[in-house]
Amino acid sequence: MNELVSANGLSKAFGSVKAVDDLSFAVKASEVFGVLGPNGAGKTTTLRILATLLQPDAGTATVAGYDIVKDAERVRAAIGVVNGGMGLYDRLTGREILHYFGGLYGMRSAAIEARIAELDKLLQLGDTLARRAGGFSTGMKQKVVIARAVLHDPQVIFFDEATSGLDVVARRAVIDFVKAYPSAGRAVVYSTHVMSEVEELCDRACIIYRGRKIAEGTVAELAAQGDGKGLEEAFFRLVNRYDTSRGVAA
Repeated sequence: MNELVSANGLSKAFGSVKAVDDLSFAVKASEVFGVLGPNGAGKTTTLRILATLLQPDAGTATVAGYDIVKDAERVRAAIGVVNGGMGLYDRLTGREILHYFGGLYGMRSAAIEARIAELDKLLQLGDTLARRAGGFSTGMKQKVVIARAVLHDPQVIFFDEATSGLDVVARRAVIDFVKAYPSAGRAVVYSTHVMSEVEELCDRACIIYRGRKIAEGTVAELAAQGDGKGLEEAFFRLVNRYDTSRGVAA
């Protein structure tokens, strides 16, 4: 299968703190790839580098076949980004927001309307299309944020802690969308610290800790390192093993 994301030796430091340290992984078409780690592990920095929002200090990466530094504009046209803190224009309706961003993507009005109809079925946008965003619940906002990110049918979507703060109904809508999105020409990179989401969604995942990749494989392969006690136990064992190898106190 084609690789839609390829990261090779990515590193990024902020002052004396190395947020991402020699990180490499690849994401194939048609899969959901998890980036699993605790808060502060470097997940968001990694996704921001891949989305061209930050430049790496070292290493290279391609997304949808384009170099993230040399072809940044093409990368941006091929991706969508969803996180838990993206804002909306309060005075615009959901439909107006989507038309505004569709215009930025170079889409014609008729194409935007056709895509809105598709996304309405997938995300159950309902009242969000006619109501002003200032009156949205958190779940309604997140649905429009997702619709905005995938309006142009990107090859790769980056989800960064996208279910944070959502109620159970809104969270389920996000999970179901992530499951449905990958295809022969599309993939999802899903960053989270929630083990159950990785177990439900991801075909493969890497665990990053203190900016470094400490394990990678299918969810079953990762969970097997927990001696039958599941992914969470495997995660803690891998983290403790890494800390011990580095002489870091627990």
